[in-house]
Amino acid sequence: MSNAPEPTRTLADLAHWSFPGTALAVVGRPVGHSLSPEMHNAALAELAQTHPEFNKWRYFKFDIAPEDLPQALALFHEKKFHGLNLTVPHKSLALSRLVSCDEFVTAAGAANTLTAVAAGWHGANTDGTGLSLALGEQPGVKLAGHPVILLGAGGAARAAAIECLQQGCSALWVGNRSPEPLRALLAATRDIATRIPRHGFDLAQPPAELPAGALVINATSLGLAPNDPSPVDLRRIPQPALVYDMIYRPPQTALLRQAVASGVPGANGLSMLIHQGARSLELWTGKKAPVQVMQRAAAAALARN
Repeated sequence: MSNAPEPTRTLADLAHWSFPGTALAVVGRPVGHSLSPEMHNAALAELAQTHPEFNKWRYFKFDIAPEDLPQALALFHEKKFHGLNLTVPHKSLALSRLVSCDEFVTAAGAANTLTAVAAGWHGANTDGTGLSLALGEQPGVKLAGHPVILLGAGGAARAAAIECLQQGCSALWVGNRSPEPLRALLAATRDIATRIPRHGFDLAQPPAELPAGALVINATSLGLAPNDPSPVDLRRIPQPALVYDMIYRPPQTALLRQAVASGVPGANGLSMLIHQGARSLELWTGKKAPVQVMQRAAAAALARN
């Protein structure tokens, strides 16, 4: 299988699509930067060593505008795509187009993994699992029993909040600069793990009551652009146990640079990308995903770019 980067395709390409095997794809806007094709195609090549049917599977990349998503989802189904990963901004937009979904999708209000069924698309969300497994790779870190300080209140933050609560964090603090999304996130999670205390706060003015030794998780988009500031002044948070930034490109954001300067362990979101992708692949193939192969492929693709 070629190591050449997977080209970015469009709605026009989809309209005239023909592929003799089983097609998968990541769909977003922007999506050109995505590492998903490299890591999924490497995984499929590995699976094909023992299951030759996967030689006919291929993972593609489509840039689709939000207003074109309904038409695109219908076309993906018509063209016999087996599975889709959805990324920004489509995770919530797709909900009204699903014929079924799992409980995590309902709670999070977002789906990142679609599987074709006879009547349309079934939705799942592997972001929570990806986050939990990624955090578990850090020495001495687990969600159960740890306080969590979550930065952001969008779709990624909501999935993270649900996972943290379901895994039994000791307390959940959610910071956001806009009050309405913050209130919506807290309302959406109020019936999950009801004994766990949760609090909202303004990222511009972190309260003195924030707990020491917390897992700080960035679920905002601040850090994607080279000159983005940190979403929070880390000096206002009492000695975190770990800073985890869901952003993986660039590999070190302003938040992670602050963590290094403060002597706090930190990690970027590449591990989360790999684990959520591996879980998606398992849903589509019914086989155990070769996570280490996906890790190597994603790291190599990131190094090339």
